[in-house]
Amino acid sequence: MRQEISRLREAVRDIPDFPKPGIVFKDITPVLADPVLFASVIELLSGECRESGASKIVGLDARGFIFGAALACRLGLGFVPVRKKGKLPFRTHSRSYGLEYGNAEFEVHVDGVSPGERVIIVDDLLATGGSAEAALGLMRELEAEVIRCLFVLELTSLGGRGRLGGVPVSSLVTYGE
Repeated sequence: MRQEISRLREAVRDIPDFPKPGIVFKDITPVLADPVLFASVIELLSGECRESGASKIVGLDARGFIFGAALACRLGLGFVPVRKKGKLPFRTHSRSYGLEYGNAEFEVHVDGVSPGERVIIVDDLLATGGSAEAALGLMRELEAEVIRCLFVLELTSLGGRGRLGGVPVSSLVTYGE
């Protein structure tokens, strides 16, 4: 496992001043381009989910879709997309949130999860926690039980975990410790 985590850390590249000056973007596309590494990441994430009793993976727009859908497929679970406003064709619930570099709004279909359903939220990066907090709020609005939040990367210095209301959080690679 240590070797896979080291390979993951090495594959993520920093893009300075993207999408605006002062932001260092963590680019996961080299991870996706390496089929062995990508499969290892999905296997590592799946280890965090087995025996959880979850029935669905909730993936956050957009890179959370990549990891979340692959994880749902690996575990034999349903997948629920949480998308940016205006991208879902059916009736939705919505929630605004702040990013490190602006504001956005998430939506989920009103029938994406059922009351009492156990779900896991997945995204590529936990930074300030705004997007994950919005997704958590949407799941609670739909009366789902969020049993875990999973991230490939985490910027610990931005304190995103603190916004997730005590939900267990796991990240494969952390920066800023």
